[in-house]
Amino acid sequence: MTRRRLRRVVVKVGSGLIADPTAGPDRARIEPLAAEIAAVMAGGVEVALVTSGAIAAGTARLGLGGRPRSIPEKQAAAAVGQAALMWHYEQACGAHGVRVAQVLLTQEDVSHRERYLNARNTLMTLLGFKVLPVINENDTVAVEEIKVGDNDNLAALVAALIDADLLVLLSDIDGLYTGDPRHDPAARRIERVETITPEMEAQAGAGGPVGTGGMVTKLQAAQKAMAAGIPMVIADGRQPGAFRAAVKGDAIGTYFEPRTDRLAARKRWIAFALPVQGVIAVDAGARRALVERGKSLLPSGVVAVSGEFAAGDAVGVRDADGREFARGIVSCDARELELLRGAKTADMERLLGYRVTDEVIHRDNLVIL
Repeated sequence: MTRRRLRRVVVKVGSGLIADPTAGPDRARIEPLAAEIAAVMAGGVEVALVTSGAIAAGTARLGLGGRPRSIPEKQAAAAVGQAALMWHYEQACGAHGVRVAQVLLTQEDVSHRERYLNARNTLMTLLGFKVLPVINENDTVAVEEIKVGDNDNLAALVAALIDADLLVLLSDIDGLYTGDPRHDPAARRIERVETITPEMEAQAGAGGPVGTGGMVTKLQAAQKAMAAGIPMVIADGRQPGAFRAAVKGDAIGTYFEPRTDRLAARKRWIAFALPVQGVIAVDAGARRALVERGKSLLPSGVVAVSGEFAAGDAVGVRDADGREFARGIVSCDARELELLRGAKTADMERLLGYRVTDEVIHRDNLVIL
């Protein structure tokens, strides 16, 4: 498939592609990847690498005999393994004249606007210096509350953060299939995806193959990238030249078509970087007003409220079928919204006993997914 010349690319590799479960980072697997990245960079394309493998590397170095289970053990393994991982990347990339930089992120680094912009500035500066940022979740300090959770979604966030022109997920399967090819001989690879359907999501949730994150997280990453106007490719990272082929635009793996109405930078941050603290269900009329007419969400269209959220938090907006179709920053807390649910704007002050904003979510703070 052909596409315009790329300026900036994010590539993600899973631990299974670059590390052995018992021996840690595998030089024989990392060196070919480094050579491909160096070749792409030599062609004038900026590259950011999102890599897994720190915990696997630390597990091997500590001689634990198996993946640690407790959070402190995982954090300790990540601390030891991250150093080993970076050493391997530095050696492999340095052989091709490519300098590397370690960048560790947590959910808090992308959910707080100032830190989000700081992370962007750092990454853009590194790319300007023709340095390869090697990015991973900061598993040394991350606990559930501040984790992105998987590197597929982290890669999509990074792609949006730096305005990438392409996101490539190198996996242990050559794309998205209509079924599980391990068990279904009729399953076929889908070459191009324009819309991620509920059927695709259901199939992914049924337990398709694909590395640690699974196909579910890859579809989540695709949704983020597509909404941000960034094409995404899932390709088999075990095949030599897969990354370069994806960058060239060859018909490889599964290609996810980006939206033509690319979200603005701030709306990308609202939609995908902010953790969702609650859910608002709206009626059909409110859905039409939001989606078709670009209106703000008013309390009259709210039919149900769930979760504990404060004013300024991000919430998901669902329709009558329970499908999330929007996200936004809410102007009141959950208790206030429960009192205002279904009410007219003119009645808001009477119901609460004080004045709040007229909109539950202002259209400037609302993103249609």
